[in-house]
Amino acid sequence: MDSLLFLCARRVVAHRPLPALPAHLQPVLFQAAFLDGRPLVLRDLVAAWPFPVLNFQRLVGRQELLRDHPCKLCVQAVILAVVAQLRRQLEEPGHHSSLRVLDMTGLPDSASGRAPDGMSVWSGTVALAKACVEVSKHQREFQRRGSKRHKGRSGAAIAAAAPQPPGVDVHADLFVNGTSYGILRDALQSGSASPLRLKCREFQAEELSASGIVALLESLDPSFVRRVDLRFNNLGLTGLSVILPHLSRFPELRSLKLQYSNVDVRRPTPESAIGIRCLAGQLGMLPSLRELNLGSSRLSGNLRQILCDLQAPLESLELAFCSLVPADLAFLSQSFHAPALKRLDLSGHDFSQGLLEPLRLLLEETSASLLHLDLMECRMADSHLDALLPTLRRCSRLRFLGLYGNSLSTAALKDLLQKTLELPDLHLVVYPFPMDCYKPEPPLESGWNFEEPVDEELLAAANAEFSLMLANSGRTDLVWTSNPYGHGTLDYFSL
Repeated sequence: MDSLLFLCARRVVAHRPLPALPAHLQPVLFQAAFLDGRPLVLRDLVAAWPFPVLNFQRLVGRQELLRDHPCKLCVQAVILAVVAQLRRQLEEPGHHSSLRVLDMTGLPDSASGRAPDGMSVWSGTVALAKACVEVSKHQREFQRRGSKRHKGRSGAAIAAAAPQPPGVDVHADLFVNGTSYGILRDALQSGSASPLRLKCREFQAEELSASGIVALLESLDPSFVRRVDLRFNNLGLTGLSVILPHLSRFPELRSLKLQYSNVDVRRPTPESAIGIRCLAGQLGMLPSLRELNLGSSRLSGNLRQILCDLQAPLESLELAFCSLVPADLAFLSQSFHAPALKRLDLSGHDFSQGLLEPLRLLLEETSASLLHLDLMECRMADSHLDALLPTLRRCSRLRFLGLYGNSLSTAALKDLLQKTLELPDLHLVVYPFPMDCYKPEPPLESGWNFEEPVDEELLAAANAEFSLMLANSGRTDLVWTSNPYGHGTLDYFSL
């Protein structure tokens, strides 16, 4: 329920111009204007912002609020207001503004929300980059006009020495691909000399060359970057050996994601052995690293060599579809990473064969710390889940369990639900459609039909049983769902 103060703020921002109000009311007015979609009011508020920091998440509140409200025009309004403020300070040296930091980190990607006109991380990156380039261009034009007015060699010096506004640092999470590469490169290369400066906290690049990624990494302020996410870049060990040395300049880098990097070391060669040693050595140069994602790399038997130089234990390790073998899981269970792991993703491995016992031993070692366990599409049947259940029940802090895409029956899932009710922090379980809820279909003329249709009545009955068990146990806080999408992921940084 909204507070009386917030309800009053909504009435105030419904009309322009705003009345003169005390500075301490500005944050609630900003929140009301943002959530009610009033971009013009937001521009007025930013123009007169009385504080040194404007932090979106702190002002607006929970990410769910941001995700469910149309925010594209509002975000753009805030950016345009900051640009207008800086241009005015350049033109009118006596004009001052309190704003020094615009913090736009943590804004949810509209692709995962329900608002049709929300702002994606990509479009937010482009909007910020264009704003930086515009302000930098205006600064150069202003200096050029000043130089012409004073004429001669000393004129340029006088213009350059003219008082410059302190400017605004924009803290942001940046997403770049081939389409947005040019504008972001230009914005970053304007650097500290520009009145509007990008400070990247989380950097994500898709489908870029190694040289392009390096050019952007070299332009980032090293003191701010905490997460680098490189996916779908087809880098291979050769490309990674070019990029990773440039990450050592980021002392606060805690997360590195290298999904779909086309790394395949299943068949060892002298070249791959050299590449693995290089990769391990470069990972070892990241002292703050706590999260590593090597998803869809083919690492069979090489996990020990890749992780051997890390200076501190990982808290999040994602190895989905990495073709791991028992020796890899055995190493992990005996390593100093196991007792520290909060997030573990081993999706896409066949635990119906020799990996089941190594998995059980690994979960024993992680049971005191594990919060998030993903075992989707692991060819697990009822007997395999039954063998893991005693160990799963010892994971007393578990919050998320992913089992989608496994061949489990309604009876096995009911047993899982009943026996995990005792886990007090368990909040979300993503389960597969029960195998006994599929309709048996004859083979197609051209071959076997691998996509058997679900019997909606049987599935509804199974879901009703799960819901009744949850209601009878009093665990209405526990979500059981067969939808694997749209739940977000656990961010261990906030824990």
